[in-house]
Amino acid sequence: MADHTVQIKSKLPNTGISIFARMTALANQHGAINLAQGFPDFMSSEKLISLVHAYMQKGMNQYAPMPGLLALRERIAEKIKFIYHNTYDPASEVTITAGATQAIYTSIAATIRDGDEVIIFEPAYDSYAPAIRVNGGIPVPVELKAPDYKIDWNIVKKLVSQRTRMIMINTPHNPTGTVLDQSDIKQLIRIVHGKDIIVLSDEVYEHIIFDGIRHESVLHYPELRERSMVIFSFGKTYHNTGWKIGYVLAPEYLTKEFRAVHQFEVFSVNTPIQYALSDFMEDRSEYEKVSNFYAAKRNLFSDMLKGSKFVLKPSAGTYFQLLDYSAISDLGDQEFADLLTIEHKVAAIPLSPFYRNGSDAKMLRFCFAKQDSTLQKAADILCKI
Repeated sequence: MADHTVQIKSKLPNTGISIFARMTALANQHGAINLAQGFPDFMSSEKLISLVHAYMQKGMNQYAPMPGLLALRERIAEKIKFIYHNTYDPASEVTITAGATQAIYTSIAATIRDGDEVIIFEPAYDSYAPAIRVNGGIPVPVELKAPDYKIDWNIVKKLVSQRTRMIMINTPHNPTGTVLDQSDIKQLIRIVHGKDIIVLSDEVYEHIIFDGIRHESVLHYPELRERSMVIFSFGKTYHNTGWKIGYVLAPEYLTKEFRAVHQFEVFSVNTPIQYALSDFMEDRSEYEKVSNFYAAKRNLFSDMLKGSKFVLKPSAGTYFQLLDYSAISDLGDQEFADLLTIEHKVAAIPLSPFYRNGSDAKMLRFCFAKQDSTLQKAADILCKI
């Protein structure tokens, strides 16, 4: 029998399970259609899966180099040059990670010290603030308000202080499906000019953007290149989120700091998948077709819901659709999401958990990265509510 319980002062005392895990567990418990957590219910490319298997059979099953397979980093650098007309050295400025969330965490761990302030925009992906806090930083939220969820840059200017070390942006934006435009980026450039502020840009949905809108990556802007850490995800692009593989681009001096932490967190990332992705990326059409693929699903889901009482907030990017349910219920978004899952068998994500102050605009986030038949079943139910 233990004679002593060690007293622990929690670094994240108010943090429970993520809203994604909670709603997926609830969906599984009640046999609901899961439009909550953002993962496809269809297969990744058979060609890509075959490549992974082939490299496993060839014996490529041991540790990869700590920064990632050089051939894959070279393919990434070629892609960046082709799309964004920007040059990154694959040897010293590209690092392969165990998913985008690890890349985000490591970027913060490598650069944020006790008392540093990090400006984030809420609703924010739920890993941002905990990663900042556990590394001694202070999240400084800027609230994006429904229905447009646009950044008020005058508020951002007022929040910048001598302690501001980082500004985190996310475009296309999860959970709202909005995108930053050129004026947003120019405002960001003005704010950080001449200051020791790092920009952490979460761009995991870079290829899932609609209606001819250009993805305003920080990679388009030389003024931001030398201060930015830019995060990407293979899982979002190639429909295999469970493989947990992404990458970060950063100038050499920031990459050096990133890798100093990265090597002691995961050291290296899945070897046969890196070999397979290196080959797969040679065909540009595989990522160029993703936008149209998801645009068709967005449009299909929207059309199916035209007879419902839900009000659609147009999705400009990501594979998420916001639905305003205020004409249906006065319940809070978490309570309504639970009801929808338990009683109607469709699971969605409430937006209030993405705000520190729990702001609730009666919005739910639905994932349309699903088979058409799945979307049809869900839409049929939603139209009857």
